[in-house]
Amino acid sequence: MIVVIPCYNEPGFLDTLRSLLEAPLPAIRIATVVVFNSSERSTAEGVEQNRKSFGQAKEFAENYNDEERLFLPLLFERLPRKYAGVGLARKIGMDLAVEHFLRTDNARGIIVSLDADCTVSENFFNAIYTAFAQNNRLKATVHNFHHRAGNNKILESAVRQYEDYLRYYREMLRFTGFPFYYHTVGSAFSVLADAYVRVGGMGRQQGGEDFYFLQKVFALGEIAELNDVWVYPLARFSDRVPFGTGPALQKILNEPDDVLKVYSPDAFETLKQLFDRKDVFFRKDPKEVEEMTIDLHPALLHFLKEVRFAEDIADCNSNCASLATFRKRFFHHFNAFRIIKYLNCVHPNFFPYVKITSLGGKF
Repeated sequence: MIVVIPCYNEPGFLDTLRSLLEAPLPAIRIATVVVFNSSERSTAEGVEQNRKSFGQAKEFAENYNDEERLFLPLLFERLPRKYAGVGLARKIGMDLAVEHFLRTDNARGIIVSLDADCTVSENFFNAIYTAFAQNNRLKATVHNFHHRAGNNKILESAVRQYEDYLRYYREMLRFTGFPFYYHTVGSAFSVLADAYVRVGGMGRQQGGEDFYFLQKVFALGEIAELNDVWVYPLARFSDRVPFGTGPALQKILNEPDDVLKVYSPDAFETLKQLFDRKDVFFRKDPKEVEEMTIDLHPALLHFLKEVRFAEDIADCNSNCASLATFRKRFFHHFNAFRIIKYLNCVHPNFFPYVKITSLGGKF
């Protein structure tokens, strides 16, 4: 098992390493790779903090490396500005992990994704290892999360709303019948080395790399949600990346009442009506498909016309000999990206945004 941690300008990163050190191990060897990274346009302060942290990490490794645990700090500076960021740093570490597993002929090596501001639950290593050991078809695991907000009441309120939104969104995707409804949190998943290679590895996006990567992994099938495995990221306002916790928290504070507005449940209910009838589109011509969708909500019909849904169904029918392959290809077209596009298309003109606090907090 190899844990990969991208790190840029994180003075408190040693808390993460100490947390991993305290987690009991299964009967395997585990390496933790910390990728200290900076770009051509990083600030002098950020670069200097990275160098200081790199030195601290080397000292930590000298003190705690043994036959079972290996801490490996790596320093990368002046990465090209076009790609530099958390995606490239995560990719560097994960590609190195795959290279190691390739050299050791271990296609079932486990790559664990974590961030440099996280602590972990005591069962972290044992539960992840057990999940893969008990299911030789398993491709990835998804872990639970709870952000640390300290004594900052404003931050606490914002981050709990954001967590409620993530869980609400997951549950609504599950409700629609979408098969790949899992969380896509960069610090809260693991993936089999073989699966990592099959999907072409981690992308170099400067934000959202976890989402893009995991959508491809989910499509392979056999994903386990380990709800008793916890990561505890540090909640903070940040504009380092265009997506994720930091920008979301800032967005909440920008609301007049400090309450997050989210997609309406009615929009998901409307989408469920389409997904529920997907099987009846199998082996039907475009005119029949149109007749079978005419009673759907006008908002959804507008969107389906915009994305040329009828052509997608025709493609599915032209390339699928069985209903099972038809379903798979259906969600290849109507994937997580298209769902987000649909939700953004129908809000707020067709469906109003709703306050997360109005949904009961049961997610």
